[in-house]
Amino acid sequence: MEETLYLSDLDGTLLRSDQTLSARTCATVDRLVRAGVHFSYATARSIDTAARVTRGIGVDIPVIVHNGAFIVDSVTRRPLWSAKFTPEEEEAVYSAFLERGLFPLTYAVIDGKNRFSYIREKCGKAQWEFVLTRMGYEDDRRAREIFSPDGALDGDVYYFACIGDSERQLSPVYERLKDRFRCIFSRDIYTDAPWLEILPQGVSKATAAEKLRDLLGCKRIVCFGDAVNDLPMFEAADEKYAVANAAPELKKLATAVIGANDDDAVAAWLENRFACLFEQK
Repeated sequence: MEETLYLSDLDGTLLRSDQTLSARTCATVDRLVRAGVHFSYATARSIDTAARVTRGIGVDIPVIVHNGAFIVDSVTRRPLWSAKFTPEEEEAVYSAFLERGLFPLTYAVIDGKNRFSYIREKCGKAQWEFVLTRMGYEDDRRAREIFSPDGALDGDVYYFACIGDSERQLSPVYERLKDRFRCIFSRDIYTDAPWLEILPQGVSKATAAEKLRDLLGCKRIVCFGDAVNDLPMFEAADEKYAVANAAPELKKLATAVIGANDDDAVAAWLENRFACLFEQK
C-alpha cells in the first residue's frame, strides 16, 4: 500500500474559528494516528503556540511550523531541520523595515532557544496586541524585549513578522523584498490586521512538506488549507482540499472544496477516506 502524508493547516482549517479543536476532530485524528496513518500539520505558528492549541490530538510524527522554516519533533519539540538568513540577508530585511519607520518582530535561535525580539514602544496597536497573546504562558518564554534595534538580529534569525495598522504601511517593504525573499502579505483571520512575513528564499510549507514526506518514506502528499500561505503547499501536493472558508486563490488550485472549518470539514473528509476504520462493529 502506498504511503501518504496527510498534512493540514491549523488556523482556519483544522481549528475552528475560536482557535480550538472539536471533540470530533480530536477523536478522528487520534484514531487515524493509532492506526498508523501519517497525519501531521503545517502552520505559521511556532511549535509553542501550535502545541498549545493541538493538545487534544496525539500527532506523533514531526510537524511543520513558522510557514516551513522549521520541521520539529512533535514530542520533544526539538528542530529536525531549520532555515535561517545569512547575516547580509538579515541586515537587508531589517533595514527595509527601519527605513519605513517600522520595527518588525524578529525570530531567532539564541543560545539554543527560540526567541522573538520586540521593541515595545515601537510596536503599533495591532502588533502589540499580538505580542501580548504570546506572553504569560508558563511553557512559552520566547518573548524578548529589547530597547533599540541593536539587539534585533542577535542569534540565527529565521523569520520576520510585522503587523501593521494599515496595508499602506507595509506595501512598500513588500514591494522592495518580494523578489529576493519569501514574502507573505496577508490579513490575519482573527483580527483582520495586515501582516507581512519574511522568510529566506525557497522556504515555504511546500519545501518543508517535501522534506517531511521524504523523511517519513512517503510517496504522496494530501493537504488541507485555507489561506494564501498554503498556496505553495497546494502546488506541491498530489491532492489538495480547500475548506469552504478558504481564499479564492486556494479554491482554484484545489482538487475539491470541502466543508467549512467550523463544520469539522477535515475530520469529515478523513472519516470518509478511511471509512473502514470508522465502521461500527
